[in-house]
Amino acid sequence: MHTFGTARHASARALGSHAVVIVMAPKASETDIAGVVSHIEAHGGQAFVSRGVMRTIVGVVGSEEVLETLDADGLPGVAETMRITAPYKLVSAQNHARRTTVRVGGVPIGPETFTLIAGPCAVESASQTLEAARMAKRAGATLLRGGAYKPRTSPYAFQGLGLTGLRILAEVREEVQLPIVTEVTDVGEVDVVAELADMLQVGARNMQNFALLKKLARTRKPILLKRGPSATVKEWLSAAEYLLHGGNENVVLCERGIKTFDNSLRNTLDLAGVALVKEMTHLPIIVDPSHATGKRSIIPACARAALAVGADGVIVEVHPEPEKAWSDGAQSLTFENFAELMNGLRVPMKSVTSTVPALVM
Repeated sequence: MHTFGTARHASARALGSHAVVIVMAPKASETDIAGVVSHIEAHGGQAFVSRGVMRTIVGVVGSEEVLETLDADGLPGVAETMRITAPYKLVSAQNHARRTTVRVGGVPIGPETFTLIAGPCAVESASQTLEAARMAKRAGATLLRGGAYKPRTSPYAFQGLGLTGLRILAEVREEVQLPIVTEVTDVGEVDVVAELADMLQVGARNMQNFALLKKLARTRKPILLKRGPSATVKEWLSAAEYLLHGGNENVVLCERGIKTFDNSLRNTLDLAGVALVKEMTHLPIIVDPSHATGKRSIIPACARAALAVGADGVIVEVHPEPEKAWSDGAQSLTFENFAELMNGLRVPMKSVTSTVPALVM
């Protein structure tokens, strides 16, 4: 018998399009669970056990014939059997008894916390990055973001400092003691970025870069997967499935706004999509109000809204001098803006029920 988490790596490719979840009764014994696993294997299927606080789930993978003849409902300790039809089986909440927490350099992102990631849109220099990192840490951020490789809409826009920028981020991490989150844009960059960064970001434009996703799945480093600007929730979760299917369970989703008919803001922040994803998957999800709005003045309000709908954190851009920023200055927060955002988050944290995660400081 395998635990679901460890067996998932070795057998993800066996999932195919056929899977069933057997939900065990709260009082099911280890003997009952072992009996279900033996029954599955005797019918030619594979069993993966996921133990939660309140219940245990046994995932079943096999051919259509195996699943049709399984007939596990009458076994001791079985509460119900559910067929998984979604294309994202490993990502699905049905297939996981508890919500996942991903740790980035020891910092948790998940249901027990509300994690703040902050830093400059682009690494411009060592001094600018260090100052932005100190701003972020003083205001309460626990992870540092910064772009060394910058995929830009225009070929004339600043494309990032590349490896030099990565090395600056690594030096700043040692100075301020904040793990770093940075984007990887190409398959050829994965190894060097994985060596220097604590979390690798898949930008919105690369959400369906399947060659990149497959390569990242083999790194085992935490991945921040941003939603594409025109991607449906199902397409987004299917992209995440590539990462888990390849063996990387350390995936955090990021809603960063989608394209709609309204051009008042840079994008449209899909808060309903965040709440929906919380129902559909066990993976953590954070919100990027900087890219979702492109407007500095409303980022604090959108961060509070993200907390209200159940997001596990936010990622925002800060800059010591936004008016001089080489990219995205209009959406970069000053220290005063950032402190306002943090103070605004603390107030609702005190007024909501204890089921809402505590702010990570």
